[in-house]
Amino acid sequence: MNLIPAPLFLESPAPEDPDQPSRFELDADTSLSAGPGAGRVAGWLRSALGAATGFPLLPGAAGAPGIELELDPALAAEGYELRITESRVRLTGGAPAGLFWGAQTLRQLLGPEAYRRAPLRRSGWSLPGGTVRDQPRFGWRGVLLDVSRHFLTKADVLRYLDLMAAHKLNVLHLHLTDDQGWRMEIKRYPRLTEVGGWRERSMTGYRGGLAEGLTGAAEAAQLTAEQLSAARRDSRPHGGFYTQDDLREIVAYADDRQITVVPEIDIPGHAQAAIAAYPELGNHDVVDTAALRTWTDWGVNANVLNVEDSTLRFYEHVLEEVLEIFPATFIHLGGDECPKDQWRASPSAQARIKELGLADEDELQSWFIRHFDTWLAARGRRLIGWDEILEGGSLEGRPSEGGGGRREGGLAPGATVSSWRGYQGGVTAALAGHDVVMCPEQQVYLNFRQAPGPDEPVPVAWVRTLEDFYRFEPLPPALRSDPVAAAHVIGTQANLWTEFMDDVREVDYHAFPRLAAFAEVAWSQLPQEPAERDFAGFQQRMAVHLERLDALGVEYRPESGPHPWQRRPGVSGRPADGLPPEL
Repeated sequence: MNLIPAPLFLESPAPEDPDQPSRFELDADTSLSAGPGAGRVAGWLRSALGAATGFPLLPGAAGAPGIELELDPALAAEGYELRITESRVRLTGGAPAGLFWGAQTLRQLLGPEAYRRAPLRRSGWSLPGGTVRDQPRFGWRGVLLDVSRHFLTKADVLRYLDLMAAHKLNVLHLHLTDDQGWRMEIKRYPRLTEVGGWRERSMTGYRGGLAEGLTGAAEAAQLTAEQLSAARRDSRPHGGFYTQDDLREIVAYADDRQITVVPEIDIPGHAQAAIAAYPELGNHDVVDTAALRTWTDWGVNANVLNVEDSTLRFYEHVLEEVLEIFPATFIHLGGDECPKDQWRASPSAQARIKELGLADEDELQSWFIRHFDTWLAARGRRLIGWDEILEGGSLEGRPSEGGGGRREGGLAPGATVSSWRGYQGGVTAALAGHDVVMCPEQQVYLNFRQAPGPDEPVPVAWVRTLEDFYRFEPLPPALRSDPVAAAHVIGTQANLWTEFMDDVREVDYHAFPRLAAFAEVAWSQLPQEPAERDFAGFQQRMAVHLERLDALGVEYRPESGPHPWQRRPGVSGRPADGLPPEL
């Protein structure tokens, strides 16, 4: 049946007449009925299939021929069963989420034209007879979308939610703030978007050697530092932000598709856009923060937040507005790539270290993160951060002043780790009893190049092919013999950083078709040993799935290489030779 992700169980009945296999025919009289609790999913399915087929799919009487949606608490919450006979289609789910994922399977079975927004034909629609029983392997099947480095419009985000839903992905990690842009309206602090929501220009390609690609090696050798800087930047201002109502709409749209939106507000590093808007947030006793502007470069930035009480209060106020808009249990606070040079030079930071009895700047960052970990926990939310939040004694805390071997100040039990620098951070966290989302850059960074050679647009890091994504295993060998620790791997996530993608067409190119392979890894019960997976069979199913992506208007990378208009000649990237390091 060419389903992606592959289901847990699939059975096609033997037809009485081999030349006429059992099928359920859809026409203008086909009904679509919903039992208690199934109405929202039925409404979505009626809208999606009605647009493609032109059929009204009106509710019908119970038990009448047609399509029926019902809840069945005997199934897992995200599990479903789809039974198709010549006279009836019955879809049951353990909860609305399970029903919705079953509706995605039903849509796939109708064929690629079911993904069109207007009917190309009004006859010949049918579903193959059989039974599909399914449920996901992981509860967190995520995608990070970086809207800070390059802004994506609300319409683009809504479209990506539809693409996620079509692949049974259920967490959108929305990277809203960074050095290069602040994308969320905060009513108490309007300058965050007025100043931090845009930058004067953007780096084009990677900082090393780009001028050579633009001018030729001989000419580049004669360029001054100022000319080199100008040569590798696009002089167009870039910006944009989401109003709070925009974000409420995104959250509601996602909820209708059983997707949770997890916002990321990055602290204490990756904060220059915020400091440019409010200079008092930076280390003003070290640098002239009033002179800073929203950053126009890529990479790791030395300008980080200070550790004053007023900065803690500022971000508490920000988070109050974040919590009001995003109902997700998890709130991502970054915590990665925070250079300590300014803290080492800052009398204020050094005084804070002494006041708290901390050993060094690493412990200072740990204290900063733990402050917000506790703050979120007190409000019924859970902090999630990149694996650097484990550093500086965050796991074990520090000795209590009361002695007795007690320790205080560790991460709250609910704190969760996004393990991006490999498996190790996730392994350490899981063994310590913390939940983990596995997203190692060596395997599931969608901004990494898809093939060697000069045609890949702005090539970054190692080659990560469709097959590489398909053979990624989220549960590392170090945890497989420990079922308690393994249960803390709550899911996996593919990350799409947009430094070198300045519009949604380039996002499409980098995300697909690899995101389809990742979706199967996150959902399906594949062999844990990557070499045992049937990639050839997946490729056969992908041939059909690409037709679905075509119908959805996704500008994916062709297997033969990029189209001419998908290339970026003369724009240098940062490719890495060979295989990525061991996880």
